[in-house]
Amino acid sequence: MLDLLRTRLQQGTRTSGFPKDAPEFPERFRGRPALDASRCADGCRECARSAPSDLIQPGAPVTLDVGACLFSPEEASACPEGAVGFTRDFRMASSTRQGLRSTTGEVELARALDERSRRMFGRSLRLRSVAAGSCNGCEAELVALGNVVFDLARFGVQFVASPRHADGIVVTGAVTTNMSAALRATYDAVPDPRLVIAVGACAINGGPFRGSPEVGDGVPDDLPVDLWVPGCPPHPLTLLDGLLRMLGRLEDGP
Repeated sequence: MLDLLRTRLQQGTRTSGFPKDAPEFPERFRGRPALDASRCADGCRECARSAPSDLIQPGAPVTLDVGACLFSPEEASACPEGAVGFTRDFRMASSTRQGLRSTTGEVELARALDERSRRMFGRSLRLRSVAAGSCNGCEAELVALGNVVFDLARFGVQFVASPRHADGIVVTGAVTTNMSAALRATYDAVPDPRLVIAVGACAINGGPFRGSPEVGDGVPDDLPVDLWVPGCPPHPLTLLDGLLRMLGRLEDGP
């Protein structure tokens, strides 16, 4: 026991210094995609056909849809001219679906909620997770938010077991036919006013399952989404950054 205590003391503080300190990522980390339009040929039509997702939107001008990105090396290699690549920027959450589309890969970062909502949710936000047909990758990152490294609870945000005790829902997965009714029932059970947060490529546009007759290609249009968090899955800091921006507690992050 003494050895365990000694080892723990030697480890020091394990909690991330975010948002005060800029995070460090391993070399293999793939952040926000970027587009160099000067290298595009043929409106990137061939690249779009070769890519495993809808990240590359061909045309004039060519655009990137970060919400559809699977953050796979194949999406970058789909362009033989090297027009598409990945940055190390983890900040990608947006308040609107359109905010995830641009001609450069830049994202319109999430805006703070209105003043009334910030007063209600800013210091104590309770969320109910709805896994609406996913591979559980996004759920694993949501669980990681509660560990000692990211410690979501230090910001007053926690996940709860019942939608009756929640201020909003976090949706992951492409929303399968079998989960559609459960998602709507959970949403209806959350008292007004309520938030909806779409996490991951599947919840945003269906991800790799888009177009399948068994899924609804993400959160239904009639559910008002307040925060879109891209990723496959999103890094915990991408989630945390988006949540804090939505709550008005982070404007000019690292």
